[in-house]
Amino acid sequence: MHDTLKVKAQEIIGLHDAYLLNMAWPDESEMKYQASDSIFKFIEANHLFNTKLWNEEDLARRQNVSDSEITKNKRAIDKFNQSRNDFIEQIDSFILERISNTILKNAKQNSETLGAIIDRLSILSLKIFHMAKQTRRENVSELHIQTCSKKLEILIIQQNDLCLCFDELLYDCMLGLRYIKQYKQFKMYNDPNLNPQLYAEK
Repeated sequence: MHDTLKVKAQEIIGLHDAYLLNMAWPDESEMKYQASDSIFKFIEANHLFNTKLWNEEDLARRQNVSDSEITKNKRAIDKFNQSRNDFIEQIDSFILERISNTILKNAKQNSETLGAIIDRLSILSLKIFHMAKQTRRENVSELHIQTCSKKLEILIIQQNDLCLCFDELLYDCMLGLRYIKQYKQFKMYNDPNLNPQLYAEK
């Protein structure tokens, strides 16, 4: 395996969780891998924008603020989601550049890319972090605590399953047993040359 791809899913969620435990994240905390040539540079950035996206999604559900405030949230959501997807593509590009070109004759293509799985792990880390908070809330009913505790158990199982899928897929890709292709989002609504509502305003 290429040295820069000696990464396990547990290392990835360890990074995700460490940032979520930092009270300054995501606004003031410095990113550890920002200037490195490691795959974690892109994993870190993807997690940053997923965290910003999560926070804005919460704000966008407020009922007692002006419509202009919600509009700001919605535009921030659109911006952060684009960046999140950009870094999924960069993760895949990083991996594809380092995986052997040798694909075995009977190798099968995997529809979900490794970058997409990393993105899902980031979102699961966020769900687990916030659901765990709900299990520790005071002044809520015991039913709320029990319900959230059961959901937390399911989320952890899902995370463990996805970790296994990531490790197996990366290993199989390195051996040429399975392969992935770059998946381009081409989000047309963000492109002023492709969104008819935007180019009509010019």
